[in-house]
Amino acid sequence: MVARLPSLNGLRAFEAAARHLSFTNAALELNVTQTAISHQIRRLEEELGLRLFERKNRSLVLTPKAAEYLPGIRAAFQDLRFATDRLLRKDDDKVLTVSLMTSLATKWLLPRLSGFQEQHPDIDVRITTSAELVDFRRGDVDAAIRYGRGQWKDLRADWLMADQMFPVCSPTLLKGPNALKKPEDIARFTLLHTTSYGDDWRLWLTAAGLPTKIAKNPSLTFDLSFMTVQAAIDGIGIAIGHTSFVQDDIAKGRLVAPFDVTLPQDAGYYFVAPEETTKVPKIVAFREWLMATVAK
Repeated sequence: MVARLPSLNGLRAFEAAARHLSFTNAALELNVTQTAISHQIRRLEEELGLRLFERKNRSLVLTPKAAEYLPGIRAAFQDLRFATDRLLRKDDDKVLTVSLMTSLATKWLLPRLSGFQEQHPDIDVRITTSAELVDFRRGDVDAAIRYGRGQWKDLRADWLMADQMFPVCSPTLLKGPNALKKPEDIARFTLLHTTSYGDDWRLWLTAAGLPTKIAKNPSLTFDLSFMTVQAAIDGIGIAIGHTSFVQDDIAKGRLVAPFDVTLPQDAGYYFVAPEETTKVPKIVAFREWLMATVAK
């Protein structure tokens, strides 16, 4: 049997008083009297059959049961504020903010984004980049492209693509007397690393049957993948390429994949948005365009 929900006014009073640990400040926030807050809290306590606050040394403290109850109530009010904010945001239908990693934005999304603008000139796309998972309940991000296995609570995740990993370098390294010809030759070249993909070289060397100690040879390390890729294009060394980051540079001849050994990754890229906004027209439009673009 589902328990009857207690008074919404009582829950509002409880959440505000618990946040401030003050009936006076809660009353000021909710624009009511302190007496009204006291009455609402008392009524809520009667409905629940337990004490929520205690007075200790002239200060207000939560009872253990109330401290256990508070996180769920606070999250519920945050969800209500989030839903209302999205409902009332004036530019909601015209502005779409998408979050993704800097390297994926630079090397994959931005070169293709004009296609979406041509199909949907009425939607203003704003790109924000971050390596952190975006909290959709804070800020103005509508959707994101995330790397993982597609299991994120309260989010719809649509599969986009998976990457393969393989060495890439400038075509210039394949020429001359000291040319890169076979996997064993990698030991003679500078290896290019990306901080967030620190294990890539070791994994590929293992798959190629080469000593993993080669990964510790003289190398250069960059914070972002697109910087690593650019260093490879400039002939500085050899990088481990991820399909989504290097496919355009390979197609245009700026990079080559000198060997056949590739590693499939056990995760991929997903387009994600909150379940409650997944059918918003601008999000639907971007999702459909993304999936059609990947399919090509």
